Parts: sequence; structure tokens; C-alpha cells
Amino acid sequence: MSAALGPERPQVVSHVQQALSYTVFDCKWVPRSARLLCLGSAARGTGIVQLYELHGARLELLREIEKPKPIKCGTFGATSLQQRYLATGDFDGNLNIWNLEAPEIPVYSVKGHKEIINSIDGVGGLGIGEGAPEIVTGSRDGTVKVWDPRQRDIPVANMEPVQGESKRDCWTVAFGNAYNQEERVVCAGYDNGDIKLFDLKTMSLRWETNIKNGVCSVEFDRKDINMNKLVATSLEGKFHVFDMRTQHPTKGFASVSEKAQKSTIWQVRHLPQNRDIFMTSGGSGSLHLWKYEYPAQRSKKDSEGCEMGVAGSVSLLQNVTLSTQPISSLDWSPDKKGLCVCGAFDQTVRVLIVTKLNKV
Repeated sequence: MSAALGPERPQVVSHVQQALSYTVFDCKWVPRSARLLCLGSAARGTGIVQLYELHGARLELLREIEKPKPIKCGTFGATSLQQRYLATGDFDGNLNIWNLEAPEIPVYSVKGHKEIINSIDGVGGLGIGEGAPEIVTGSRDGTVKVWDPRQRDIPVANMEPVQGESKRDCWTVAFGNAYNQEERVVCAGYDNGDIKLFDLKTMSLRWETNIKNGVCSVEFDRKDINMNKLVATSLEGKFHVFDMRTQHPTKGFASVSEKAQKSTIWQVRHLPQNRDIFMTSGGSGSLHLWKYEYPAQRSKKDSEGCEMGVAGSVSLLQNVTLSTQPISSLDWSPDKKGLCVCGAFDQTVRVLIVTKLNKV
């Protein structure tokens, strides 16, 4: 880390490290608490959920739950702040919702997909945004499905390849544009570089593009506002920031891309308290903290008089290497600014503190 970045730059401090006895695939802060969850796969092929509480500079294990199938991903996004139920996707294609106070039997369970659920996201919960609580799952079977936990067994939307189209492994899904009761979109990224934006209001494909490399992670800067920005990360160390405010009829959304590192960018997560700051996690065991700068004007007219977006620029605030193995999961605390948790394939979960975020 070069000192030339100046004293006011944020620092990424490793606060607590906790060795795990299993492979961790996802980690999540429990909203309104100092607790976090690690989800993964034990050596014998079962699923593990561990609940930890942060006490100063140590993590105390409160509970360990074992499940029949390895757990790939989880979200609190579709639950209320009172319940704080966890939705998970597993290696067998099951979508389960758990009450962590009584985790023996799921409160909701559906065989959602034929193959592993790679990615999950929730919306309409935690007092964020409007509309029904919904969960989206993306799977290796090529389908993206939206579920309403109040409705048993069948998805409320099912986005699958059209007849004759080859199925692609869906690696990542994210909700966005949920700014009122009607509007809502799902963005999905696939192993061949496809990014598809599904409009749930019209049940149609609103936009698609291809970034030429497998799409590892997509996230809107906020789920519950008019679409503003979308970040997509790729297998080849690049990420793309799309300005989602202006969609041109042929060119789509304006974007800026950045080569962050040589290896895969596994995840992107926006800072909950500032939508223009985001962190990416890499295959080289590194984290990069970025800031997006808007252009002077966000749109302009083309030669035909059509509005088209103008992409801004991205600057690196800080980077740090924590592990020799990929950092595969990342989550900011929704409550405490700068508190972050990440899980890596060195079987370690780390709690980080990012300083000086109010200075950038």
C-alpha cells in the first residue's frame, strides 16, 4: 500500500480472524445485531451454518447447525426486521427459509432447481423498499426464478432459456428498481458473459449485453430506488459499472470498465451508507475499495436526438491482500458503517473495519 494515497484515505483493517473447519461459501451480517453467519460445506459433504457474535476483538460461536446438503448462498433481504429469517440455496437446488432461533425445520422449503443454486437475493424485507417480499434464485440449470415465501411450491416468475437456446450456468442474481409497489427488476449474470435484465412488472427481458467473460457477481448500488448504477464483475479481473438511469434504444446503458486485477473478481458489495462506494473481492485474496464519480452530465442526445447515458469514472481508494486464497464472499454491516465480513477459501472468516469512509 503506497503512502502516496495520503492520510485521509480509508484503511482496511483486519479486526478479527476466525479459522473454520469447513469451506465457507457465503457470510452475512444478521441485521440489527453484532452477529454474523457463515454458510458452507463440511468435508463429509453436509451443509454448515454457523452463527457468531462479535465481542470486541473476538468472535464467539453461538450456534452450529448441520444440514444434509452443502449451502452455497444466503440472504435476509426478504424477511422482516422482527423475524430476521435466513433464506438459503443449496447444492441440491433447494430453497429453504430458516428461523435461526428454531433452525431444526425450515419455515419454508421448495425444490427450486434441478441443480445447485449459485446465487440468491431478497427484496421487500428489512423495512427497505416497497412491494411484496420476494427471493430470486439463479442456478446451474440455466433458470432464474422469483419466489414469494407466502406462496408455496411454485415461483411467481421463471426466466429460462427459450426453445432451442442453450442453457447457461447462472452464476449471480440481484434485485433492483423496487422503488414502488409495481416496479421491480432482476439482473442475472451467466458463465458466458451474458447479463440479462428482467422486468418483473412486464414479465419481459428489458435489456441484455455480454461482457465477454463469465459474470461472477452483479449488484445494484441500491435495490429500493429508481435504477441508478449496476456493477458486474468478471472471471478475468474486470468489472463494469453501468449507468442505469438512461437506456438508449440500441446502445442500452452507458458503462465504464476497470481492470482491477489479474484474477477473478468474485464479489461486489456497495457500502449501505454510501451508494457510490463499493468493494470488490478477488481470486488473489485481495479486497479493493472503489469510488464512483458521476460525469458533469449523466445523459446527452445522440445524432438522432435520442437520450443516451454518459458513464462516469472509478477511482481506487484502497486495496489490501488478506489471503493466499480467493475471497469468495463479502458483506457490509447494514448498521455500522465500515464494518465488513469476508470469507475465503483458506477456511477463514475475517471481520474488517474500513476507516475514514466519511472523508471520501
